[in-house]
Amino acid sequence: MTAYYYKRGGGANRRFLFRILALVLVILGISMAGYVSFPLFSWHIYFDPVFASQDITAPIPKTTIVTEETIKSLKFWASQMANGVDYKDAQNWFPSYQNKESNQSAIKVERYNLSIPALGIKEAIVSTTDYDLNHHLVHYPGTSLPPQNGNAVIFGHSTLPQLFNPNDYATIFANAYKLRINDEIIATLEGVSYRYKVKTIFVVDPTDTSVFSQNFDGSYLTLVTCTPPGTTWKRLIIRGRLVPI
Repeated sequence: MTAYYYKRGGGANRRFLFRILALVLVILGISMAGYVSFPLFSWHIYFDPVFASQDITAPIPKTTIVTEETIKSLKFWASQMANGVDYKDAQNWFPSYQNKESNQSAIKVERYNLSIPALGIKEAIVSTTDYDLNHHLVHYPGTSLPPQNGNAVIFGHSTLPQLFNPNDYATIFANAYKLRINDEIIATLEGVSYRYKVKTIFVVDPTDTSVFSQNFDGSYLTLVTCTPPGTTWKRLIIRGRLVPI
């Protein structure tokens, strides 16, 4: 009498698929954790060495401590990126800001130029007519125009410093964090150049819209970019004041 044995097939294939799935899940988890925590690593890699060597009294957080609020902020930043928020549109950088454009009617210049010698930026175009950061810097509507009294607020992209190119508006402010107190920013309008010296450098959350405030006791120019480098977590603010001729 012949005995027949039946063996269920496919077991090895299923185990292989489960292993692949487990590996994919582990890689996905590590990637998500790295994505959320990258701003903290970037902060310490780029900011600590620069700010530790400078005598700056502005409210720059020399160290970033991981707290519950920090984690919430990081998660919110990650969700914004995951939701596809377009940061090439300057209007999305401070979502709660209600632009009244109070000074817009006084602006007759559609564009002007900005130079920052310490960063190798020469005659970068600043547009006063739109929010598109792809092709130029953005003079935020409703803020004063150099050399008027008030505060000219100028937005520019940043990314990892290794990718810095002063002629590429996608990377033009990648090294902005290297600016120091008393460095020059030169605004040129209709053939006339105005020199500003950096007076304060600080970092704010995207919920802090005080950077748009207009102080009419002098002419101020404020550069705004995302920070830490390579992220959109916070905003780096560099403010200069017009140097009298």
